[in-house]
Amino acid sequence: MTSLNLASQPQTGSSRALAVLQRPVVAFSAILILGLLATATLHAASWRAPVLVLIGVALGFVLFKSTFGFAGSFRAVLERGDASGFRAQAVALALCSLVFFPLLAQGSLFGVELSGFGSQIGVSFIVGAILFGIGMQIGGGCASGTLFALGGGNVRLLVTLAFFIVGSALGAAHLDFWRPLPAFDSGTSQQWLGWPLALALHLTIFALVIRFAPSSPASPRLDGPSAKHWMLQPWSLLQGALALAALNAMTLVVAGRPWGETSGFTLWGSKLAIIAGLDASQWPYWRDYADPLFASIFADITSLMDFGIILGAALAAGLGGSFKLRGQKGHGFWAGAALGGLLMGYGARLSDGCNIGAYFSALASGSLSGWVWVAAAFVGSALGLRLRSLFRLP
Repeated sequence: MTSLNLASQPQTGSSRALAVLQRPVVAFSAILILGLLATATLHAASWRAPVLVLIGVALGFVLFKSTFGFAGSFRAVLERGDASGFRAQAVALALCSLVFFPLLAQGSLFGVELSGFGSQIGVSFIVGAILFGIGMQIGGGCASGTLFALGGGNVRLLVTLAFFIVGSALGAAHLDFWRPLPAFDSGTSQQWLGWPLALALHLTIFALVIRFAPSSPASPRLDGPSAKHWMLQPWSLLQGALALAALNAMTLVVAGRPWGETSGFTLWGSKLAIIAGLDASQWPYWRDYADPLFASIFADITSLMDFGIILGAALAAGLGGSFKLRGQKGHGFWAGAALGGLLMGYGARLSDGCNIGAYFSALASGSLSGWVWVAAAFVGSALGLRLRSLFRLP
């Protein structure tokens, strides 16, 4: 990915129009970010909410600048044998683990109770991860990829996100069917080994991935812009990994739990269901804690961070001169976006998270379920790649 420096390139009609668009995008994004900060301050009874908005904005900025997607990493391994994306993720996971393991063992910091992510491993968990893997290969991106690509102007991802929300709500309503199926609580590697030994094991695994995972000549570069141009030019995967690790650690300290995304989608879909006349408070997902359904959406920190990711990506795109409203032609592209979003939303609820909550943050927390999620998502991704031709996807 190369920098889009519109001032130094020959100005065609389309490039002039693109250049004119960037300043309003930057200004509008900044105004919306300030509005989101003010709204979070009003609706959430804690200083943590506006801080988490800023972390969300930073996440969106980093994800867009480094194009740090997860769906593409699975596809690159399966299609080209290129694991450079997973090498970058291993760097981020190693750094997160260095912070997460001792803090989670301590249990609290500055009066904030700390907890990691993890899930029971069972039929519903594995089915959910497989469905998510299928969905992210035909929907145009994973959860984080959907948010930052939408912020960059990819209109197709509006359809993916809309059906992601619908699928999340359906999954929340159907959990009574899935929960009785066989499952067991695997816990964390810290519980099995103690946190120092568990950390050493995780760091060893991530080091092996970094050292031996294959890459191709066309894999993304590991060098990026200098500090002078970090706001304007694209970042490398390595720079993205370092920044995402730091931001996830900040999320743990401020929120008391790691970075997650899809619970916000479930809340949005459930609130829409209530508007449509359904009693979502009786759905199994909300049965034990329905308070968020009747509070402002701006009191939910996951939702605030999700909004922040979109706006941070839009700001990054505008500053880099690469914001562009775009979509694909043909019914197949839009049908793929809809079905992919639906499968990701439903799958995320069955597996209690997505590529962020059930994989990235779960592994950083030491949860053994994270390794199972990755394996199942690979199976789903392989199936999803075979389905892409049905929707005329490249």
